[in-house]
Amino acid sequence: MKFKDIKKLSENDREKKLKELKLELIKSKANASKTGSSRIKQIKKIIARIYTFNNLNKKGVEQNK
Repeated sequence: MKFKDIKKLSENDREKKLKELKLELIKSKANASKTGSSRIKQIKKIIARIYTFNNLNKKGVEQNK
């Protein structure tokens, strides 16, 4: 998921996506210990992008007040 895709999501959708990704991260960590292959790095990057967008959005609202 790219940054521009995150911009298109509403705040509720971002929160839902974040919960889904965290659950997927847990599952990937469990599977990685068994199989060795995983998407852990990619999932962490997407989670970080969502948090970054939320923080930038929050700061923008504070500056406009």
